[in-house]
Amino acid sequence: MQTFKTSKAKENILAKIRKSISEEKLPMPYPDAEKNSEPIYTHSTYSPEEIFAETFISLGGKFIFCDSELDLMSSISILYENNGWTQILCADEKMLKLFHKNKMEFVLPANPPMESANACITDCEMLVARTGSIMLSSAQNMGRTAPMYYPVHIVFAYLDQVVFDIDDAIKAMKRKYGNNVPSMINIATGPSRTADIEKTLVVGVHGPAKVYCFLINSYN
Repeated sequence: MQTFKTSKAKENILAKIRKSISEEKLPMPYPDAEKNSEPIYTHSTYSPEEIFAETFISLGGKFIFCDSELDLMSSISILYENNGWTQILCADEKMLKLFHKNKMEFVLPANPPMESANACITDCEMLVARTGSIMLSSAQNMGRTAPMYYPVHIVFAYLDQVVFDIDDAIKAMKRKYGNNVPSMINIATGPSRTADIEKTLVVGVHGPAKVYCFLINSYN
């Protein structure tokens, strides 16, 4: 068996390192960190939905509060007409039935996907107030593609889906799915943006250029 010799200079350096490690033990930074279970960010006096709305808007999102699902229908219709859109897709079966029940035939099923659609409506898992983020997962219908593929992403959620921080959202996902947590969990924060080229901020390159979030107060 071939053996390799360590040079004398290298061995001297390694010896000094070993000696330094054995003699001088650096103190652990923040030694009580693991004992402290208090969150870094404390809860505000404002409600989670108020914090989410403010943060989401500051990131370039469009936030609309709806009293009911019927209010959502009306808001989507106005959005469709004001933007001169021709097609809106909906990936959520329950909401799609409500659209058709209210004679909103311009909202089409997202499966199969249509490249020419102007926008896509999806549900979400959670809304994270502190970061203004939308939590999505592969457990949703077209959860991997619908929030990324179209120029405009329209998300709807209910008040009981708003949590304060990401940690709260993860805990809620574990309660919801148990041992069957989705294979993909995505936290989307505002419209897609990049500054890869010449440090110039460009919106809508790797995902939707506009994100609307409709927060519904009640289920009827």
